[in-house]
Amino acid sequence: MHSFGIAHRDLKPENILLATKDDDSEIKLVDFGLSRTFGPGETTKEAYGTLCYAAPEILLTQPYGLTVDMWALGVIVFLMLGQHLPFDSKDERTVAKKTILSPVKFLHPVWKEVSQIAKDLVLGLLVKKPKDRMTISDVLSHPWIVGDDEEILDLRCKAATAGDKVLEFVAFSNVSMAAVE
Repeated sequence: MHSFGIAHRDLKPENILLATKDDDSEIKLVDFGLSRTFGPGETTKEAYGTLCYAAPEILLTQPYGLTVDMWALGVIVFLMLGQHLPFDSKDERTVAKKTILSPVKFLHPVWKEVSQIAKDLVLGLLVKKPKDRMTISDVLSHPWIVGDDEEILDLRCKAATAGDKVLEFVAFSNVSMAAVE
């Protein structure tokens, strides 16, 4: 979706569904009501999304683009691994203030069981400056996602640099080389 310039702008667990009840079910992203297409270098200042998943630049009404989805993905991964939101409060103003100013902290005891490589992914997504935040290509090549599958990592690197959209689709839509062969 990002390769087509589309930002969802309301990524949250409620908008991520499983197609079936099977263990290997496809994941479906839903509710594109707030989505927007961005041209190269295009930005907006429109304030859309759900507060606890909104990137700092949205809250500050600064120009933003596709990277707001990466922030929301970081919040979702943090929530899935840590069982709580990274910037939480009962007061909405406090949530916004924490999102803009507070660093990511792994204080809850559950984080002792989470690998450093997973925490690295979260920290790469929850970067306050949008230009320094991970892209979807960075995420799909991250060791926590790829694991030790060097072949798929190599294929993804080749696809990203070759400009071959078919190869890129195959490389980034499979999680192992076994699926490609």
